[in-house]
Amino acid sequence: MVLVLDAGAVTFLSSRRQLAGEVLQAIQDEGLWPPVVPSPVLVECLQGDPGEDANANRLLTSCDIVTEIDEGLARRAAWLRTRARRGSAVDALVVACAEPGGSVLTGDPDDIGALAVHATDVLVERI
Repeated sequence: MVLVLDAGAVTFLSSRRQLAGEVLQAIQDEGLWPPVVPSPVLVECLQGDPGEDANANRLLTSCDIVTEIDEGLARRAAWLRTRARRGSAVDALVVACAEPGGSVLTGDPDDIGALAVHATDVLVERI
């Protein structure tokens, strides 16, 4: 099973809070490491400043960054977004990357959940 992180999950997991460390350990213990992060998520979770982004960058170096958003994935995300009638394009890509049978770790369970209802066997885990 694949675990996909949205921007809220990246921000939380890189926060260096005790709870974030516990969640990171649980992800590893479940055999879900490394998680997947679609590259458009970086636009939402980074500031563009090396100092401000240091913790997130440290986390992201150990993730599988999906840099190729091919036409099929983009069309699937568009289909999900149309069906859900909510969520951003980036949210829709996150859910599409988790198909089939994956999970999304999110700080936005409402929009991600609305998209996942139309996806193939995608679980939504709230941080």
